[in-house]
Amino acid sequence: MKKELNFEKALERLSEINEKLESEEISLDDSIKLFKEGIELSKFCQSKLDEAKLEIERIELD
Repeated sequence: MKKELNFEKALERLSEINEKLESEEISLDDSIKLFKEGIELSKFCQSKLDEAKLEIERIELD
């Protein structure tokens, strides 16, 4: 990612990408670029969720 990203901004960007991909006015090349970006953002979000889950589990064990 180019700039500092947090979970909320990543979800917002994923929503924007989804809307653009659903548009019939997007080229194939742009669709592929957005899809790749979406995959990266999805992995980022999943990683953040996994980290949060571990943190919650640690808190519960204390």
